[in-house]
Amino acid sequence: MKLTKLKYILCLPLIWLCTLSAHAQKPDEQTHVSATVVDATNHPIAGVLVYKQESKNDKGINTNAQGKFNMDGTTSDVLVFKMTGYLTTTKSMEEIKLANNKITLTTALIGAGDDDDVYIPFGVRKQRQITSTITTVKGDDLPQVPTSSLVNSFTGRLSGLLITPNSSQQPGYDVSNFVVRGRSSYNNNQDPLVLVDGVERDFRSMDLGEIESISVLKDAGTLAWYGMYAANGVIYVRTKRGSATSTKVTFDGQYGVSNPLEITNPLDSYTYASLYNEAQTNSGIAPTYSQAALTAYQTGSDPYKYPTNNFVRDFMRKSAPTQRYVTTVSGGNSYVKFFTLLSYYNQGGLYKGGNNPLYDANTNFNKYNLRTNLDLKVSKNLDVSLDVGGRITNLRFPIIGTGTFLSTVYNTPPNAFPLLNPDGSYGGTSLFQKSNPLAQMSASGVATDLSRNMMATISARQKMDGILPGLSANVYYAYDVYGLYRSGFSQDYEVYEPNGTGGYTRYGTATIPNYSQNTFSGNVRKNELWIGLDYDHTFGKHTINFSTRGSKAVYATFGALDMHRDGISNRLSYNFIQRYFLDLTGTVSGSENFMPGKRVGFFPAASAGWIVSDERFMKGATFLDFLKLRGSYGLVGNDALTSLARRFSFLTTYNSGAGGYNFGTSYTGVGGTSENPLGNPDLTWERAYKTSVGFDATLLKQMFSISADYFHEDRKNLLTNSLVPSIIGQSLVQISAGEATYTGFEANLNFHKKIGQVDLNLFGNYTYSTSKILAINEGAGLPDYQKQLGHPITSVMLTNSGSYVRNFLQADGIFQNQAQIDASPVQRFSRTVKPGDIKYKDINGDGVIDNLDFVTTDYNFVPKAFFGFGTKVAVHNFDLSLFFQGVQGRTISIQNIINSGSANNGYLNQFSVDRWTPSTPNADFPRLILSDRGNNTQNSDFWLRSGDYIRLKNAEFGYTIPASITRKLRLSQLRVYVSGLNLLTFDHLGNLPIDPELPEAGYNSSYPYMRIYSFGLNLKF
Repeated sequence: MKLTKLKYILCLPLIWLCTLSAHAQKPDEQTHVSATVVDATNHPIAGVLVYKQESKNDKGINTNAQGKFNMDGTTSDVLVFKMTGYLTTTKSMEEIKLANNKITLTTALIGAGDDDDVYIPFGVRKQRQITSTITTVKGDDLPQVPTSSLVNSFTGRLSGLLITPNSSQQPGYDVSNFVVRGRSSYNNNQDPLVLVDGVERDFRSMDLGEIESISVLKDAGTLAWYGMYAANGVIYVRTKRGSATSTKVTFDGQYGVSNPLEITNPLDSYTYASLYNEAQTNSGIAPTYSQAALTAYQTGSDPYKYPTNNFVRDFMRKSAPTQRYVTTVSGGNSYVKFFTLLSYYNQGGLYKGGNNPLYDANTNFNKYNLRTNLDLKVSKNLDVSLDVGGRITNLRFPIIGTGTFLSTVYNTPPNAFPLLNPDGSYGGTSLFQKSNPLAQMSASGVATDLSRNMMATISARQKMDGILPGLSANVYYAYDVYGLYRSGFSQDYEVYEPNGTGGYTRYGTATIPNYSQNTFSGNVRKNELWIGLDYDHTFGKHTINFSTRGSKAVYATFGALDMHRDGISNRLSYNFIQRYFLDLTGTVSGSENFMPGKRVGFFPAASAGWIVSDERFMKGATFLDFLKLRGSYGLVGNDALTSLARRFSFLTTYNSGAGGYNFGTSYTGVGGTSENPLGNPDLTWERAYKTSVGFDATLLKQMFSISADYFHEDRKNLLTNSLVPSIIGQSLVQISAGEATYTGFEANLNFHKKIGQVDLNLFGNYTYSTSKILAINEGAGLPDYQKQLGHPITSVMLTNSGSYVRNFLQADGIFQNQAQIDASPVQRFSRTVKPGDIKYKDINGDGVIDNLDFVTTDYNFVPKAFFGFGTKVAVHNFDLSLFFQGVQGRTISIQNIINSGSANNGYLNQFSVDRWTPSTPNADFPRLILSDRGNNTQNSDFWLRSGDYIRLKNAEFGYTIPASITRKLRLSQLRVYVSGLNLLTFDHLGNLPIDPELPEAGYNSSYPYMRIYSFGLNLKF
């Protein structure tokens, strides 16, 4: 049965049951209870807070010395019982009477209190029951910063999760890459599986107010549940839900400004012309600019003939506004719980300088988020949840594209042309016909991307205690749709260049504004169904939890075949006296990426835990409150082999209409059919064998806590090149014969203590990981020093577009004179090598510097270690939080920044001032040249720098208005605060004005990485 039909069938009985339940509810009756609260040994508990749902906690009553209390109400009123050291309990007045007016509270074990729930795939456990490695951060602990991407709020806060932003940082497209623990595959796709409430969804554009918690699942104990799809780890996002014990209405508002961390500082025309002359001289070319021209640039005597532009100053703002407003309503009772959120976000763009009465071409981003989560108790045995989330984004940008506009602003020579000629026309030249930024902003058109995203989930749980106590049936269905609609205005302009005779030469053709062609793209529809059984029961000292789910997912995009995923997941959990724990997971899942008959695999895992601190022999260790040892081992898969050239690569396919052959005396090409690389029917998924061993401990009356893990992964069946001999005349797509591994450790620490009026919290996390290639097919005859075998998996990213380089020449300084050149091996990357050029080492000793002198290195863009640490301090009504984030053992390349530009601007930029000359032999960079530049632009360690840094990622200072004032305003809480993002950075780059986290941001054609300052207001009603 198709999933689109199944969703309607599922909804009908749920609607009927909800209606039936509403009619079946009994009318309320006035009643009175006089009851006693006791513990598990039947001893009364004094001081227990008792209050009705929907009332404020401070309006409740406390039990007396005998544990007794009295309260009036109705039969449907639900009472809440709260006491430190015990689990919160809720009982209706009718239930209390049926229990002979006695309420028993359960002692909260360490790691098993009210706030210690940990969400695992389609299940929940207390923290002490977890045998796997899961790190969680709560949404309420994340900084309230007006940023378009949720990722900025938790970078560095979760051990084992490395977040690296890429160059697409313009408003609305600030995308980041994720790595969990490390890389054990040298194939492309290493992104973890991202789940929102158990369904694969993008979460970066969610509002922070929607988030209950973000968890990282790292080891096989939890990942095996997802079988073939989770070898790279899982980021598990859980959204907020209503509470049966209180109703809350909140409002959060932030307004701030964002400004670039780094941005190109362009040369002035005099400096540019002087350096251009020097580069021409070094290249054997007569200088272009005379002394009179240089003087005119200095004095600004003729701004039309000798213009001095600063495009960054004229077309980039120093700051842009950003704002965010969020309203939530949550609450409920015994029958219904609800959470609703509505948020609005706006981020202004950095561009300026254009004016068109029909449109504004400056970048601007708006986002609306809506979410409603409902939990319904339809009947005694049936629970239903309905979640609906929506998101609308509106991104405006110049129709020529962000990259094109920024490249123009950053790289166009300052003296290329006047922005406007004396007659008011746009300036330009034959060389710069489409490089006038004023015209680009005013007369090139604008595009608007409108995206709509709707996510709906319905789930139901039917208790089946009549068949078997603890048995329940569960169904979970999700339906998501996404669409992108582009509209706008198209326009073109013409530029004019003086022709020397008093007239102008025109380039281009001006057009009036017209509506651009509307397009729909990126349309995606997802259906996902999970259905199965749960069994949860306690037999004396034994507890068993068993879950089984069958799953099916369909991903549909326009113009492509639907993608399918299927599986059956099973998990058995056992614990004895809440001290010894065992979890077994076994999943059967398949992927259509492989040959029929070879698509299904089995993925088992086992994990165990032991609460050592509960043993008798540990009772003497009074400093130790809690100690748990845990470990896991299992197999997980990865079917997303994105380095394949095509889908269904197990098939041999043909390409019609391309290639062909030449026939006849005229040697005319005739279209034909060509064979693509041979399919490989033996392609298979990556197999990741994961081991993790660790412990959790709390010390000194739970003042200090620590968790640490050692982990190792061996990944087999990686895609690598085939060794099919070329004699067959065709290549094989690739084969599954590679192997790699990573090993490392991670730790989380937390210190919390109240010292008088000071509430102090210190926390931090650290992750260290190294990788190694164990098997890879490389070219025959390759020297050992150029092989990847035995080296780390990743390498250095030359650009943030994803181009990686592993082999580098080894630089040996800069040639200072011709004698050094004559005494050195011949360098063949340029026709002529002169003083001021980079000198390289002769690795193979043949007296020649060529391709055989490149060396495979361990330089790595992915750091060996990454960490985060911070503090929260509260004194009276003031609070302060600081959070630092950083990486260690990371290498970045500055070559594409230092050598940015093109032949049109002579490859000159702000860094050209620090070039080598005979009078500056210790300069940072080689001499300036316009042609024959191959020697100085080779990939070499000359251009590599340390990418290590520590950044003050977030700081927040707040003040909570005293309750005596907020009561008069009929508010529960009023807090004002100031916060900042990306505030301060410590690195090893010296005077280089480059951001170590995102090196190309603000250069070449990349949008700057932003620092944000904001003021916020939080209201609770």
